[in-house]
Amino acid sequence: MAAEQLTITGLTGVDVTLRVAGPGTRSYAFIIDWIFRLLLALAWIVVGTLVRRILLLRLEDRLVSGVFVIAFVLPALLIYFLYHPVLELVMRGRTPGKRIAGARIVTRAGATPSAGAFLVRNLFRLIDSLPFFYIVGLVCCLMTAQRVRIGDLAAGTVLVLDTSGSMKSLARLTALQESPLRPDAAMLLEELLERWEALEEDQRAALARALLAKTDAGIPQAQLARLDQDALRSRLRSLLATGRG
Repeated sequence: MAAEQLTITGLTGVDVTLRVAGPGTRSYAFIIDWIFRLLLALAWIVVGTLVRRILLLRLEDRLVSGVFVIAFVLPALLIYFLYHPVLELVMRGRTPGKRIAGARIVTRAGATPSAGAFLVRNLFRLIDSLPFFYIVGLVCCLMTAQRVRIGDLAAGTVLVLDTSGSMKSLARLTALQESPLRPDAAMLLEELLERWEALEEDQRAALARALLAKTDAGIPQAQLARLDQDALRSRLRSLLATGRG
């Protein structure tokens, strides 16, 4: 359905369509992550409890209790509450639960959200979780076009299905848009590199030299004529990545 898709239009005119994750995928990912973060927090407390019992044999009870709260209870709470924003930042829009559920957080432009966006998104969990069992967030997902909760609306993010084909297309589109080359030139370089092995050696060498002559002003014609197949390919990749060759 069109209402459950995120369409990203690049500067080159190429569109990438990502399927938006629905409430079912969200719930599945959240339950898995909830189990993971709960187990991590409990494991930390269990270890702390064992250490506390050992320390009680040697230190005063008041001192041990203070150490236990600072060294074990507070970190367990941090693990529980910072699980989502930290892992989403480190895993570029995913958590273990989202990875298992096949979902990823992106901006409305298809990019990986910033650290600030992840933080805002997770701060609004306090509202989305009201009054219990994420009722507010679930209702918001059911009523909005792109199945977003309040945290997503505030952060400008969307949860999409993380399929290999769509993410590869999105990565290619992002690379083209971030390249300092003109969009049409970037597309030609990208296409030539993709078809490199399928082309005859003389054909791909001629195409590579023609493209480099028009897009890489830093290389003299005499030097360009002497470049072999590997050097031409490397030059194309470097030029596509940096715009300088």
